[in-house]
Amino acid sequence: MKLQGIFPALTTCFDPDGELSKSKTVYNISKLNKIALSGYVVCGSTGETPLLSTDERVQQMHWIAEAAAEGKMLIAGVGAESVHETVRLSALAADAGFHAALVLGPFYYRVQMHKPDLQLLFFRSVADRSKLPVLLYNIPQVTGYDLPVDTIAALSEHPNIIGMKDSSGNVEKLKETVQAAKPGFQVMSGAGVNFLDALHGGAAGAILAIANALPYACVTVWEAFRTREYEAGQDWQTRISPAGRLIATKYGIPGLKYAMELNGYYGGPPRLPFLPPSAEAKAEIEQAFDGLRS
Repeated sequence: MKLQGIFPALTTCFDPDGELSKSKTVYNISKLNKIALSGYVVCGSTGETPLLSTDERVQQMHWIAEAAAEGKMLIAGVGAESVHETVRLSALAADAGFHAALVLGPFYYRVQMHKPDLQLLFFRSVADRSKLPVLLYNIPQVTGYDLPVDTIAALSEHPNIIGMKDSSGNVEKLKETVQAAKPGFQVMSGAGVNFLDALHGGAAGAILAIANALPYACVTVWEAFRTREYEAGQDWQTRISPAGRLIATKYGIPGLKYAMELNGYYGGPPRLPFLPPSAEAKAEIEQAFDGLRS
């Protein structure tokens, strides 16, 4: 399975009552289908997944699989604290028509779980049992644990572990990971502020929250890299980075959803306890995205 190009890490569409909205989900996917995106990632951190029930996660998978255009690769976030539940979610994603599982390591019991041997055991046990090929998910901002390079390299030897999403933003470590991992292990950047640098460092593509609001711009960076128009790629990365940084470090998912609205996508309300951005925040987001609107 070859991973390359740009994948939006999809947001979850809620109606004003806080319920999942099928119509708005299909609306967004139908618009994104027209762009040269490689596929979609559902139920990651951008999708407010900790605030969803298992039934809601599976419902999202089915709606997106039904709405996605032919040829789009579908990746399901199946993160759970136990091997048992992670494998069960992976099976449900396979039944929904997904092609790969994005697996977050356990982190709730930090003292015990933040150890390389237990992380190795977890990911290998999931990969042994998963119906879908596995992508490791490294996001220390959430887990409090940054998977070591030697741990990733060891996991890359597993026949059902095909790559990883690295959202740490550490490009130097990403380069080390690419060099240390088994040939064919595909590393995807998860950092919108510097994914061009990650591509130059050996990343196969990027799974990006900011691609919900700026899909054309993100694809433009990828195409410029692919065709070796490096100056054009850097120009677009420079345009994207301030907006991406503002969302990533200050306004998070509620801010991203408002930015989506600016570009004609449905953002909608976040789920409580998240709150919509204030009037002041909206003004700052509008300024950051000025000139980047589709």
